Amino acid sequence: MARIYKICPRALWREAEEAGRFTGSPIDHQDGFIHFSTIAQVAETASRHFAGQTDLLLIAVEADALGDALRFEPSRGGDLFPHLYGPLSLDAVTAVNPLPLDSSGRHVFPAGLLPA
Repeated sequence: MARIYKICPRALWREAEEAGRFTGSPIDHQDGFIHFSTIAQVAETASRHFAGQTDLLLIAVEADALGDALRFEPSRGGDLFPHLYGPLSLDAVTAVNPLPLDSSGRHVFPAGLLPA
């Protein structure tokens, strides 16, 4: 089971839980798809796009459950990033974890998630 990850402000995710689906963040709406990262990309995504931000959640999603609406497309440096063209059904979500900052301001990922 391949997983992809979405970093999301807690308040925005709570709205998705109430609605029963996630339609994206403001940048997702602007770009026309929901941005995700692979496990190899998520730490850099956090530091590059969410530096210093608190009250974030790390949403793990089963990529296979998203069907043809999920596409891997080139982004920074030609790396292929997962993009979802359509809303995220909460049925595809496998985990929701807090993404706090440590004392140096770096995001702390769930134990064992990131490769050593």
